[in-house]
Amino acid sequence: MTDFKFDPRRTALLNIDMQNCFVENSPVAAPRGREIVPRINKLAEVCRKRGALVIHTLHLVRPDGSNTGVMGVIIPAIAAGLINKGNKQAELHPDIVVGKNDILLEKPRYGAFHGTDLDLILRNRGIDTVIITGICTNVCCETTAREANMRDYKVFFISDATATFNTPEVSADQIQPVVLATLKAAFAQIENTAGMIRKLEEHRSAFAA
Repeated sequence: MTDFKFDPRRTALLNIDMQNCFVENSPVAAPRGREIVPRINKLAEVCRKRGALVIHTLHLVRPDGSNTGVMGVIIPAIAAGLINKGNKQAELHPDIVVGKNDILLEKPRYGAFHGTDLDLILRNRGIDTVIITGICTNVCCETTAREANMRDYKVFFISDATATFNTPEVSADQIQPVVLATLKAAFAQIENTAGMIRKLEEHRSAFAA
């Protein structure tokens, strides 16, 4: 069983795409989107106290949709402008707490590393470990976890602080455990919110020293 050793001061929480449209009231909203918000806020607060960086990503395309590409062919809501920059539905959900030193990172595709300076931000700070929360489990969160793993970051994936939406064939509750099992097999260490907080708290004495 994977048991990564890590230093909170060399860790970043990547809170993926907790935007209005993915949290509630849209065709691609996660049924448990609202449910994970307080868990994310609690984990982020502990991360800040332990010296970890908190990054909130936003999945956005250009205001005119000119870089939507194949995503729009596959997902009609994206073609219709759901995540066009400037659309209120694409803004960060107001219940997500953003700290004064948190980073907001716009990304044009599912993975947070693709087409962004995320890797530069992390390397510049000496970060070697990432914690992943957000929406949706099997698309942007999973893609980011795989991208991080391929770049040799240690990845913690939070089982009860990630959520996804239903598809016509499979429900969100069916998708979630399968993705977690796949990630656990090859890409990440799976933790729940309480377990990750305990791991961060274990470093309290060292951080205070």
